[in-house]
Parts: sequence; structure tokens; C-alpha cells
Amino acid sequence: MVLPSAYLPPISWFSSLVKGEPVMVEQYENYHKQTIRNRCTIDSPNGPLNLSIPIDRSNFVEGKCLMKDVRISTHNAWQRQHWYALETSYFNSPFFEYLQDDFRPLYEQQWTFLIDFNEALIQKCCEMLDIQPNISRTHKYIGLTPLESDFHPTPYYQVFQQKHEFLPNLSIIDLIFNMGNESLLFLKR
Repeated sequence: MVLPSAYLPPISWFSSLVKGEPVMVEQYENYHKQTIRNRCTIDSPNGPLNLSIPIDRSNFVEGKCLMKDVRISTHNAWQRQHWYALETSYFNSPFFEYLQDDFRPLYEQQWTFLIDFNEALIQKCCEMLDIQPNISRTHKYIGLTPLESDFHPTPYYQVFQQKHEFLPNLSIIDLIFNMGNESLLFLKR
């Protein structure tokens, strides 16, 4: 299975990991803007919120750049803004208080390449889910395996569910902060 690099991937991305088969992250594809490669969606007090990592386009040639070479822009305080959004959205979730110290350091560290930051977050999420998937990066362009089109997550508790009903297939961070060690059960359903 070959998946794209993803910033705090959606639950459907992670459901592919729990199947037990080896997974490769495609690093030789051209970067696609406004996708899960640099964007995740979380639940916020005002509904779904997209968090996007700004990209440094100085090394793009004719608008293209291999995913492995995409650099994160250092021009604004995006890390502080993203962490604040996560705090605001999940402060009242059952597990944020216990898990925030595991994730915060990743937002305090400086990252050069998007794929490295994405990989560090995925590894941290796997640790929180208590899974050890066989993940590696491609060594040449292979192409992506389509994610299951019939993916329908089992509803679980969400902080703002009373306000705007259950929101399916948000970032894996939503499931982890809301369900903690039960998250893996929901991924396997």
C-alpha cells in the first residue's frame, strides 16, 4: 500500500495502517497544494477547521517540487497558531490534558522539510494508538494506492457534537484526543 505524506492524516488514512500490511509513503510524487500533504481538518467550536502548513516555494521549478524536497515556510508563526487551535478545540476533550505534552514539543521544534514533520507526527500518533505499523518511504515514484472509497467511520464522542453533530473522517488527532486508548478499537471497525 502506498499512501501520500499527510499532516495529521484523516482517520481513513490511519485505518489503512491497522490492516497490518506494509505501507510506503510516496516521497517522489509532485507536491499537490491544498491536500492532506500540508492540511488537516479538526473539530473546532465553529465547526470543521482546516489547518494548513505554509510552504516555501523558492525551490519549486515551474510550479513543481517532489514531496521529499518541499520545505516549510518560516515566515509566520504557523506552529504557534496550529497549537493554539488544537488547544482551543480539544482542551475540554477527555484526553487532551494527558496527551498534550506528547505533541506540543513537535510544534516547538523547527522543521525544514514537510515530509519529516508529517512523519514525526504520524510516528507520535502511532505511539499513542499503540500500533507499530511497517512504514517506509518509497525509493522511486510508485504512485498512490486509492484509499477506500466506502470508508464510513463509526461515530465516537466529539467535544462539539451537540453543537454541530458528528463530523466524520477528521484528523486522527480528533479521535486520539476524544477517545484516548479506545481509538484503536474505532480504527479497526
